[in-house]
Amino acid sequence: MCMKHPILFLICLMLNQTMKAQGEMKAETDSLRIIDSPVFIPADSGFIHGSLCISKHFNKETALLIISGSGPTDRDGNSTMIKGKNDALKQLASTLAHSGFASIRYDKRGIGESKKAGPLEKDLRFDQYVDDAANWVEYLRSALDFKNIILVGHSEGSLIGMLAAKQSNANGFISLCGAGRKAADIIKEQLSKQLPDSLRIEVNKDLDSLEQGHLVIRYPLPLFSLFRPSVQPYLISWFKEDPAKVIASLQIPMLIVQGKSDIQVSMKDAQILHEANPKSTLLAIDQMTHVLKIVRDAKDISPTITYEYPDFPLSTKLVEGVLSFLKSFE
Repeated sequence: MCMKHPILFLICLMLNQTMKAQGEMKAETDSLRIIDSPVFIPADSGFIHGSLCISKHFNKETALLIISGSGPTDRDGNSTMIKGKNDALKQLASTLAHSGFASIRYDKRGIGESKKAGPLEKDLRFDQYVDDAANWVEYLRSALDFKNIILVGHSEGSLIGMLAAKQSNANGFISLCGAGRKAADIIKEQLSKQLPDSLRIEVNKDLDSLEQGHLVIRYPLPLFSLFRPSVQPYLISWFKEDPAKVIASLQIPMLIVQGKSDIQVSMKDAQILHEANPKSTLLAIDQMTHVLKIVRDAKDISPTITYEYPDFPLSTKLVEGVLSFLKSFE
């Protein structure tokens, strides 16, 4: 895929190179020097900002693009809706860099440093997230000269990643705790546990209307945050995508990773994805939560606590599984 703004793309390349030459890269000092360098690409109304995480001795053939989950979640895996930070995606990038694999993770448009690139809520569409990810693949290929680009999508980023992988002809795809069902079906399931039957039936009809591409004029006022008019166009663009159908169409190596202590996405979803494309590899990890951290005793510690603190360990089985998957590209 080519950039929509080729002139801006060239400007980005020159600016990125200038920043490197001026030594504006930030380094973490440890036994193996890991560099987190600022990078960016153009969007319709600004720039999408990210971090290139790389070590001194890196694999010059293969790189990863790490895509964060839904809502106001930044490149490091932290959400402004949660009081603390887990730094899961930052830790994953750093750990992979220690093993010689470069990666880019980025703030989606409207989030973090990419806030200015975000359109008004009424103008946001799911396809824009997919286009941005595909453009990062082009950046990794054209600007950084990597041959093999592996997309790594976490949570909602899984669906973004698989669509972008197809669009950009990426070389591999990794789903981290990604849904296997359409978003509307998952929302129905989540709300069914919280709403009385009368309200649940009404909400399901409204969700069905959005899935069919129709705006909802009348909706339950208690659920204004879900059905507010400004967000409905985005929901329509999101609800039309079926993860199982998308992953079934991919003809590249795929790894599906799911934590058994995940309270947001279930093993059922991972199994749906795997069955949709049996050529994929399924990795189920005991005690791993939705944010890729390990909870040793889920009876005493709620998995949600791992969303708020960076000190919980990243799953070693996750890292081992990803590294094993990457070896197939050597």
